[in-house]
Amino acid sequence: MLLSTVGLSKTYRRRDVMVAALDDVSLSVEEGAFATVTGPSGSGKTTLLLTLAGLLWPTAGSIRFRDRSLEGLSDAQWAAFRRENLGFVMQNFSLVPYLSAHENVCLPLAVGRVPKGEQRRRADELLDRVGLSGRAEHLPRELSAGQQQRVAIARALAGAPSLVLADEPTGNLDPQLSRDVLGLLQALNREEGMAILMVTHSPEAAGAGTARVHLEAGRVVSAHGAAQVGGPTRAHGAHLR
Repeated sequence: MLLSTVGLSKTYRRRDVMVAALDDVSLSVEEGAFATVTGPSGSGKTTLLLTLAGLLWPTAGSIRFRDRSLEGLSDAQWAAFRRENLGFVMQNFSLVPYLSAHENVCLPLAVGRVPKGEQRRRADELLDRVGLSGRAEHLPRELSAGQQQRVAIARALAGAPSLVLADEPTGNLDPQLSRDVLGLLQALNREEGMAILMVTHSPEAAGAGTARVHLEAGRVVSAHGAAQVGGPTRAHGAHLR
């Protein structure tokens, strides 16, 4: 098992009211899975992703990655864990505007103190993989939205992560570009064997995955293409393959 949670909860205080962004979420993601998380606005999708990445602290519950418990990690340990195991693809691309496509892909490698020659080789390889070898020296503003997202995907893969966390990666793209990006993610999942956990509000995007979980009010209410735990209409856990 690559990633699993048990009873994961995240509660916020909003004025005098306690709001459960996540409520007793238990799920497992297998090695090489392409899992999608859907749900209406405010259902906890992005909160789940950020909590799995250690960017939000859960109120209750546990997270395991392979055989390692992630409870009690310091900020520095979480940062090292993310650098070694996770890649991120965001809706707004999050590229550094004054760096070229090549330099943006090199950025996580530089942070990880990878030698410069290896940085260049890896960035060249990844930009070619996403079909942008001819755009390596272009700044983000010189690229289309679809090309920027491809650079963001290449950057997410720079550290050879076991799991890519994608938050609405097609949210700012038109339908054709969305299909192109989803096709690229599917190919990477299939050919490279990396697991993907993608949050999306788009039914078409959700259909790109091999397993799907639906959240409402912070709870897992259904799972498709996955074994369900807790009954056919309200699954408190899901096993994603």
